[in-house]
Amino acid sequence: MRYIRYTVLIAMAIVLITVAMANRAPLTIYLLPDELTGLLGFSWQITLPVFTILLVAVGAGVLLGFVWEWVREHKHRAEASTERRRRVELEQEVKTVAKPKAGNGDDVLAILDGR
Repeated sequence: MRYIRYTVLIAMAIVLITVAMANRAPLTIYLLPDELTGLLGFSWQITLPVFTILLVAVGAGVLLGFVWEWVREHKHRAEASTERRRRVELEQEVKTVAKPKAGNGDDVLAILDGR
């Protein structure tokens, strides 16, 4: 399984490097359209290679997807945590109930149950 993972990672790296080499041309990104730039009085722009913009966009999408899933699964994590706490409480309760009381019952059976 490890070799399959490494093979997939190497293939992805080759594809990303190929895309980066093919898209090295500069691209200017503007924050606002020209009409709003004149109205507001400022213009923010940045010029980067196309592959940088693509990689940042893909990374932002993946990050947004992870955050979305983490928020969506909150109720399942909370329910699992509640069930885990309840299980620990019940295990402790079983241990206290299962302890033989001193002086009552057969001593031999109490020794055998104590293993």
